[in-house]
Amino acid sequence: MTLQNLQSDFELLDDWEDRYRYIIELGRTLAPMPDALKTEATKVRGCTSQVWLVSETDGTSGEAEPTLRFIGDSDAHIVRGLIAILFALYDGKPAKDILSTEPETVFNALGLKEHLTPQRSNGLASMVERIRTDARAALEIG
Repeated sequence: MTLQNLQSDFELLDDWEDRYRYIIELGRTLAPMPDALKTEATKVRGCTSQVWLVSETDGTSGEAEPTLRFIGDSDAHIVRGLIAILFALYDGKPAKDILSTEPETVFNALGLKEHLTPQRSNGLASMVERIRTDARAALEIG
């Protein structure tokens, strides 16, 4: 799923009930996260639902710029979909690009900001902060 595909799919859906269903469907496309990775260390703080997020860094040696890959899961269907949206935005991207991408622009374009509860918005912000923290750490290692 690319960000462009996501935006064009959202534009095709007129009402928010359809968009919520689509977000839930996106969550079903996430690769399964092994239970062994669902630990206190991988849990995202600040989310009402249980959310786990793991990053892997490629290219931290030599000349290659570090690139991050993510695995995530939640016990809430809508949150799994939000994770899928974040992965469309960040997965497989260089750490520098992750840090320079302003997610609010994308969230506003999709209409997420005004259609998520404050708790979901806070959780989404916590997930973004975890991703950005992992990107900063990858740059320090590289």
